[in-house]
Amino acid sequence: MEVHDGGFCCSGCGEWNETFVDPSAGLRQSYVEDCQVCCKPNVLQIRWLEALQSWQIESELES
Repeated sequence: MEVHDGGFCCSGCGEWNETFVDPSAGLRQSYVEDCQVCCKPNVLQIRWLEALQSWQIESELES
């Protein structure tokens, strides 16, 4: 399985979090990952940007 390094800024505390993107899950993904610092759950919206050949990860706190 191929995975790619990525990261996101926690929407709760603002700290940077390292994560991995599994391309086999599709070009658009959404899942919850807890912040590695404050443990608040972040909903990650992940999509492949073809023009940049990279993954874009956006986060918001789980409601």
